[in-house]
Amino acid sequence: MLRHAVLFRWRPGTDPDDVAQAADALRRLPAVIPELKHYRVGPDAGRVAGNWDFAVVADFDDEAGWRTYTDHPAHLAVAARIRSLMEDRAAVQYEV
Repeated sequence: MLRHAVLFRWRPGTDPDDVAQAADALRRLPAVIPELKHYRVGPDAGRVAGNWDFAVVADFDDEAGWRTYTDHPAHLAVAARIRSLMEDRAAVQYEV
């Protein structure tokens, strides 16, 4: 199984409604991308100063499933929306 984890920092002044809409769009992806086996997204819980603002964690059977997700038009549309809001991004893929 391959896990894909992404962290975002929003630009200063980003509208919380824009973030909520992006999160809702992310949460709709499993319905249209069957390669997503486990998918969780959400904002930082605010327990530690300096954390990233938002996380996405996705599990796939294999690299081919992850690549299908990465190139899927629905994912690309959400990613474009998120790029308009983010200041920084970090990502990692690892075997689980």
